[in-house]
Amino acid sequence: MKALTFSSFGNSDVLEYIEIPNPELKTDEILVEMKAIGLNFADVYRRKGNYHLKGNPPFIAGYEGAGIVVDANNHPEYKVGDRVAFADVPFANAELVAVNTNHVLPLPEAISFETAASILLQGLTAHYLATDSHKTTQGETVLIHAVAGGVGQFLTQISKLLGANVIGLTSSSDKAKVAIEQGADHVFLYNEDWKSHVLEIAPKGVDVVYDSIGSTLADSFKITKECGQVVFFGMAGGDPEPVDPRMLMDGSKTLTGGDLWSYLNSKEERIKRTNQLFSWIIDGKLIPTTPTSFRLSEGKLAHDYLESRKSTGKIILIP
Repeated sequence: MKALTFSSFGNSDVLEYIEIPNPELKTDEILVEMKAIGLNFADVYRRKGNYHLKGNPPFIAGYEGAGIVVDANNHPEYKVGDRVAFADVPFANAELVAVNTNHVLPLPEAISFETAASILLQGLTAHYLATDSHKTTQGETVLIHAVAGGVGQFLTQISKLLGANVIGLTSSSDKAKVAIEQGADHVFLYNEDWKSHVLEIAPKGVDVVYDSIGSTLADSFKITKECGQVVFFGMAGGDPEPVDPRMLMDGSKTLTGGDLWSYLNSKEERIKRTNQLFSWIIDGKLIPTTPTSFRLSEGKLAHDYLESRKSTGKIILIP
């Protein structure tokens, strides 16, 4: 099979599209022929050598995708030709992937391979943020950092679906337009006095801030109301400053950490959460943006485009 690989860490020049042996199935795995693969910043970090990575050189990144079962490996619940997807299986940047049966997600006919590969990691992240990290309720005001990014777009739509008012923050007017199209009620730019703008809309502060930037954490608390919450789930802008617990006590504020892998902790949880996403999409309540597609053989171009920060939606790789 062909796979997008790298044998040393570095910039996108280390990527190689080469022929490697097919996966050897373990007893608890099935073999999936990939039709679409999600590209994420974690894959860039893996390529650079600063994120967890399984296997030995030549390394294969990727954890998200969709395809067709080509070897059910004597598992009676699957058959050749079944449409499936996964959100947390390594070595996805290849034509064939061995998928543990506990991680297999049945894919409805109404959801395309391309859609599945573009929504799972980011959509499931937005889902747990809005329903677990913070239980969004009707009439709340939420603030979303990086609102035009993949998670930000889903989080905007889900928050609106659950009845919240959404304020977004982003870096450019073009990205602000994207966020408004996704349903955000107000969007401000980071180079503005965004804290003052937010407090004009919500004088007592917002109910919850979703902070994936990290370096903005102190500012996030400044615009959170008493008894409000900040959900910290990423560090795209660098490490946050230490949080003063006295500040939390004085304002009865809550800091919550968020990581998707804490919630994708069983086959039942994976399928339940994914089916909720699929149901919202099928019913027209959640509308994913059309992903930007590259051939798997064009992996270098896809990585360069993702790192350019020019993209506002998902990037997928097509074997």
